Amino acid sequence: MVEVITVEELHQRFKAQDVGERRFIAMKCPICGTVQNMQSLLTAGAGETEDQVERYIGFSCVGRWTNAGPHKRGEPPGRGCDWTLGGLLKFQKLEVVNARGRREPYFEIATQEEAKALMAQQETLAHG
Repeated sequence: MVEVITVEELHQRFKAQDVGERRFIAMKCPICGTVQNMQSLLTAGAGETEDQVERYIGFSCVGRWTNAGPHKRGEPPGRGCDWTLGGLLKFQKLEVVNARGRREPYFEIATQEEAKALMAQQETLAHG
């Protein structure tokens, strides 16, 4: 079943992650379960700035830029996959109603714990 929320609710869920910078707001791929954020996409080479990767976050899995390939059943989350919500198959679990009233597919919003764990891991690697 697909959950449908407003843009306002989406922003509230982002704020609830309490991660500070927008590049650390995290989503989960509905296919492989990998938690990812804009920093993940920047590190993977999907773009050089947050503005460049913003169009991919919540829509295309980070594995598209790391050559992860398709998700294999039973494989734990974390590697990413080649999934995007722009294809013919619809596996999203969340849709956001945009300003025009149109429902747009979106990755699941990560929990606060998942978002903070990913951010901590990325900060450790950056300063490591």
